[in-house]
Amino acid sequence: MRKNAAYTRSVTDPHLEIASQPGQVFGLTIHKISRTATPAPAKKSASKSVRKKTPAPPPTPKKKRQPLENGDWDLSQFQVPEEKGRKRFHDFDLPLEVMHAISDLSFHYCTPIQAEILAHTLQGRDATGKAQTGTGKSAAFLINILTTLLTKSPPKGAKNATPRSLIIAPTRELVMQIAEDAEKLAAYSDIHIVPIYGGMDYQKQLDDIQGQQVDIVAATPGRLLDFQRKRQINLSDVEIFVIDEADRMLDMGFIPDVRQIVHSLPDRGQRQTLFFSATLTPEVNHLADQWTKDPAVVEIETEHATVDSIDQLVYLVTTDEKFPLLYNLIVSQDLHKVIVFCNRKSETRELTDLFKRHKISCGVLSGDVDQKKRVTTLNDFKEGKIRILVATDVAGRGIHIEGISHVVNYNLPYDPEDYVHRIGRTGRAGATGTSVSFACEEDSFYLPDIEEFIGRKLTCIHPAYELLAEVPKLPPQKRRPRPSSYKGRRSPRKK
Repeated sequence: MRKNAAYTRSVTDPHLEIASQPGQVFGLTIHKISRTATPAPAKKSASKSVRKKTPAPPPTPKKKRQPLENGDWDLSQFQVPEEKGRKRFHDFDLPLEVMHAISDLSFHYCTPIQAEILAHTLQGRDATGKAQTGTGKSAAFLINILTTLLTKSPPKGAKNATPRSLIIAPTRELVMQIAEDAEKLAAYSDIHIVPIYGGMDYQKQLDDIQGQQVDIVAATPGRLLDFQRKRQINLSDVEIFVIDEADRMLDMGFIPDVRQIVHSLPDRGQRQTLFFSATLTPEVNHLADQWTKDPAVVEIETEHATVDSIDQLVYLVTTDEKFPLLYNLIVSQDLHKVIVFCNRKSETRELTDLFKRHKISCGVLSGDVDQKKRVTTLNDFKEGKIRILVATDVAGRGIHIEGISHVVNYNLPYDPEDYVHRIGRTGRAGATGTSVSFACEEDSFYLPDIEEFIGRKLTCIHPAYELLAEVPKLPPQKRRPRPSSYKGRRSPRKK
């Protein structure tokens, strides 16, 4: 039988009085409940309930990076002697703010790609550059951008969130590195630099461009398009457009996204376009022809880009000898800031676990590590908080960390070009470095292709006996105890 909703409500309603009267239903004596409404308390006047509108507080001004003071600094405090066949930054007409930053960074002579590119780009020409990682190409296009922005007045009526320069790169790590390099070179100017990339706080990045003028944006294509579709960024006034790692853009399927971005920029005759790639394949050249106008073409050969400052050594080992060799190399030479490259994510996890069990601080950098953790790991590695970084090729390009003395190829890469990018993490900016590779029975047949690609034979040796010494034995791993609530309990059988 359905309950009477009204009667049920009356028992708990404070505005109703309850009366009981006897009666008969189906021969049973019941008490009939009747309701007598009492006046409800008067409602407050509508005029009193209206809240007074208070004016919104003025927006808090966003904190911009405070430039360092040039003070009394001048070029006389940055003496670099002339050398035959080498180009100095003094040989270009660069703003004092940029030269001061270059002095702080101890950049004395241009690398080949910097010398060739700057000679054309500082005159306003488009350029296509072929150069491997670690050759200083980021500084080449950043110095050109900063010089242009500091010597050329911004367009009249410049709008907020409208960058004057746009740099596109394929990975978050490379975007972060470009933005970090730009901040260093712009230390003595008020140039506003914003990195935009996926996997991190969307709103924070949005706050960095909203309501203010932006000078340089470094971005991955996906997140930039997302901001553009939501009309949060305007690319109609971009004066300098840079595409970095164009060959990898092709490999990663970003070209359709880049096309959309290019179509929203000023015409190629109204902007300067710089196009960089490690290889100039027919596909890359086709894109460069579409997006640049009469570019200067600069090609820096691989052997000049990577081999000269890096001591390369290959150990011939078995698979079982790899970890003992790596452990003994690190411990016997007391190595710090070492990057160890593996081909698979599962191998990075296993190797990281072994290092940690042997009390060697390390971090892992691979595709299945979330972006915030990757950023934290990279910062800890830069600051020396962790000794070893175990990585897949996600870290093979665009990561510039000072003081990396050794790169270890725990597995030889499948692609010989990745070998060049890996070892390019050391021996940067004129410093020396060491590359150690392990060639076992599974991957030694990649060596001929690598040697052909770099144009030289690699030194292959068997490791000394002491480097293959047995590593300290580890105590057995303790099993995690089950919660006390599960002791002695069995899952019930289904009937």
